[in-house]
Amino acid sequence: MERTLTCAALSALATSREGVIVLDVRRRPAFEADPRLIPGAVWKDPDEVTNWASGLNRERSVVVYCVHGHEVSHGAVDRLRAMGFQAALLEGGIEAWKSSGGLVTDSSGGARS
Repeated sequence: MERTLTCAALSALATSREGVIVLDVRRRPAFEADPRLIPGAVWKDPDEVTNWASGLNRERSVVVYCVHGHEVSHGAVDRLRAMGFQAALLEGGIEAWKSSGGLVTDSSGGARS
C-alpha cells in the first residue's frame, strides 16, 4: 500500500469491500468540535497508537486521517508502519473528504452530506 491515498482511492476501496480499517486520528479537541466521521471509521487517540494498535487486524490495510492530512496522520502512519502495518494516510484529511463530496456520519452513525 502506498503511504498516501486520495479521497477517490479511499472511496473505491470502501465500495470494493477490500476490508480496510479506517481510523480518525484527529486530536481529541478537534474531534469533539466536529464529531463527524467518514462512514465506517473509528476515532482513535493519536497519542495512544502503541496502546490501541495491538487490537488491529494485521491482515487488513489501515487508512488514517486527521483534519488536513498533516503532522497528526503522518505521525500515526509512521508509527503503524514501524509496527509492521500496511498503513496510509488520506491526502487532505477529513476536510478534503468533505470537499470532494464524501459522506460523513455523526458519532451515533447518522449519515450527512
